[in-house]
Amino acid sequence: MKCSKMILILGVCLFQGMLNAQEINRDSVLKNMQLANNYFMEKWQDVGKTIITNKERPSNIWTRGVYYEGLMALHEIYPKEEYYNYAYDWAEFHKWSFRYGTANRNADDYCAAQTYIDLYNLEPDPKKLKNTKATINMLLNTPQVDDWSWIDAIQMGMPVFAKLGVLENDDRYFEKMYEMYMFTRNSHGDNGLYNPKDGLWWRDADFDPPYTEPNGEDCYWSRGNGWVIGALAKVLTIIPEDAPHRQQYVDDLVAMSEALVPIQRKDGFWNVSLHDPKHYGGKELSGTALFVYAMAYGVNNGILSKEKYRPIIEKGWNAMVKDGLHDNGFLGFVQSTGKEPKDGQPLSYTKTPDFEDYGLGCFLLAGSEVYKMK
Repeated sequence: MKCSKMILILGVCLFQGMLNAQEINRDSVLKNMQLANNYFMEKWQDVGKTIITNKERPSNIWTRGVYYEGLMALHEIYPKEEYYNYAYDWAEFHKWSFRYGTANRNADDYCAAQTYIDLYNLEPDPKKLKNTKATINMLLNTPQVDDWSWIDAIQMGMPVFAKLGVLENDDRYFEKMYEMYMFTRNSHGDNGLYNPKDGLWWRDADFDPPYTEPNGEDCYWSRGNGWVIGALAKVLTIIPEDAPHRQQYVDDLVAMSEALVPIQRKDGFWNVSLHDPKHYGGKELSGTALFVYAMAYGVNNGILSKEKYRPIIEKGWNAMVKDGLHDNGFLGFVQSTGKEPKDGQPLSYTKTPDFEDYGLGCFLLAGSEVYKMK
């Protein structure tokens, strides 16, 4: 009897030790964020250098815009002058403008405005927001609400409206943002791109029913859903508590989080195809990072249960660090640009995606909220 009791105690202690081994150390979170970021800054010392893959592109496209979102999140928790200067020099090089200048309805191209506004808030100067305001005010003052026809656009564009609404103290930005978000949610495609039954989103109208994955399930692309839940978290960090429609974003973040919990992989990642784990199954870092970011935000702000979600968050973060982060700061298992599971395959620990910037941006966003966890 005493022997059995001792074995039980040892088992409990061992289990508790395993749990403690998963706990996250804030110092190590910051260290790993800096490691990954320093790798990129050293590789891309010229902030204006064009990005060459299948063609040449300027360095203020959406992929780089997402990176700078992450860099500013790192700067917020660790305000290093080097980070500020790197972002400022990038904005200055591009004259605080966008790929095709102003008056452009494509959210991918005004994603950079998120960082422009952050830099303005640190040191106001009207020139910094001249192009941003011209572009977003054009959207604000024209009747169209169907611009975000693919769910990635929610992350690229929605926080820009939220930031300007706060900066200008003008609810019109919040209302327009809501109208555009809800049109994508409920009207694009046949019945909207959000499926409330599953709590997840189809990437665009090409992927809503009758389209299915090889196993017959709906096609829910990991990073696409990451863009949405990441945008919801980010908007909630920006808008005031009494902002119109805030509860809609809270409800959707909660629903998506609940849908993601049971489909997390045992190793802590999420698959590229959320409901068909055998369709290009394997680790994928960019979607995982966005899920971790949003859930950590939810826990940090009392929206999600700490008891339920903290283990999910810790498992996801530790998996990215253990299995994705190289000693030199390179991130493996990042799916290349695309819109569905097959794009950029196969993934691996050593494979370099076509763009290294946005995956890092997602990782830094995740780290910024994980770092804040108590």
